[in-house]
Amino acid sequence: MTAEVLTAPPDATVQSLAEQMRDRNVGSVVLVDSGGRPVGMVTDRDLTVDVLASGLGPDTAVEGCATAPVVTGEHDMELEEAAALMVSHRIRRLPVMDGDALVGIVTLDDIAVRTGDIEIAQQMTADVARAALPDFYFHQRGG
Repeated sequence: MTAEVLTAPPDATVQSLAEQMRDRNVGSVVLVDSGGRPVGMVTDRDLTVDVLASGLGPDTAVEGCATAPVVTGEHDMELEEAAALMVSHRIRRLPVMDGDALVGIVTLDDIAVRTGDIEIAQQMTADVARAALPDFYFHQRGG
């Protein structure tokens, strides 16, 4: 788990968010309400596909390209439980809560490092991708 999570309010602009992501070298930001509770998730891919490809301007609010609601895990979850939650919800990033407080984020990369087993990480990535994409995609490409 990564303890330092980049957060932003839903009304932040896509440009400010992209700059923060670049400066912190992260691929996602958790949008939080005034109480610090997660209300959305924005990834670098969201900015590319939903903002740039749609021709939206840099002053666009990030809430328009966020994934919501946010699936979260608990700080005392076992690694296998977090991994199963990620696969079942087709997500690559899982914000971690301790009660109402956001205390970290777990990614597929974190799981690969923690387990030390590249095959588990590859299988999880394949499971998430298969769950997120239409069956025909893999059928046509032999995956």
